[in-house]
Amino acid sequence: MHPPVRLAAIDMDGTLLPSFAQVISPRTALALKAAQNAGITVAIATGRRTAYTTPLLEGLGLRADTPLITFNGAAIRTLGGDSLARCQLPSETARGLCKLLRPFGAMVFTFDRPGRGELVLEDLEQANGRIALWVEANRNVMEIVKPLEDALLDGEDPIQGMVCGGVCAMRQAEQALKDSQWAAACECIKTEYPTRDITILDLLPPGVSKASALEKLAALLGVDRKETMAIGDNWNDVAMLEWAGQGVLMGNAAEELRTMAEMRGWKLAPPNNEDGVAVVLEAAIARCAAACV
Repeated sequence: MHPPVRLAAIDMDGTLLPSFAQVISPRTALALKAAQNAGITVAIATGRRTAYTTPLLEGLGLRADTPLITFNGAAIRTLGGDSLARCQLPSETARGLCKLLRPFGAMVFTFDRPGRGELVLEDLEQANGRIALWVEANRNVMEIVKPLEDALLDGEDPIQGMVCGGVCAMRQAEQALKDSQWAAACECIKTEYPTRDITILDLLPPGVSKASALEKLAALLGVDRKETMAIGDNWNDVAMLEWAGQGVLMGNAAEELRTMAEMRGWKLAPPNNEDGVAVVLEAAIARCAAACV
């Protein structure tokens, strides 16, 4: 029997958000706030950059100290803007990754700075053809630099790299990275959407993931692993689900991940379009209440 949850790390896209939506449902918003009121620390754990995450949480009434794990674990900040931890990818590694991965898809590097130049890429048309909605939403902070290496000067370390393209091409890119001299110099974390034929490979400092950030956050809060829940739907959530004492996979996850959930003892939540996060949090709140009786 698991102890009551004290920390819940929740993925955003495909988990907290309904499909093709940028608004959290009313039931889920209420559940997030109710969890906080019940003494559960609610942490948002996403591959998004911080500035692309916070607007979605505005108006929900969440506390300013709500932790945000962003850039797939490379940064931990509070909703109020306080920095708790941050890692960066050495510019030398980033330049090597450009040469290696450029042939496979659109490459973007993210810098942890506000305004234009936060996102740097060299081929807007290539990115727009694959991730048009993302490009449109982030156009005001994008800068075109060609070749991309010119933006990766020594002392100008990005916080995250990304290469995206079709599923088949990105599997080839992933294998090329594994076989290269850069394999040990960065962490490669995959997010895959087979029905849309899109895969995103996030390139992070070695050892960085949502799981490493969640472990760090739990230590800061004095929360035991067994008291930690993680909820996610994609490959970039797997390590986090593994680390948490209570892993929960969304019902809309790919079949391969649902099979993995059965083997690894993760619970299965209803899909994101059926308020799966709210269902899980409501049950966790009830368990907390019962433990206090």
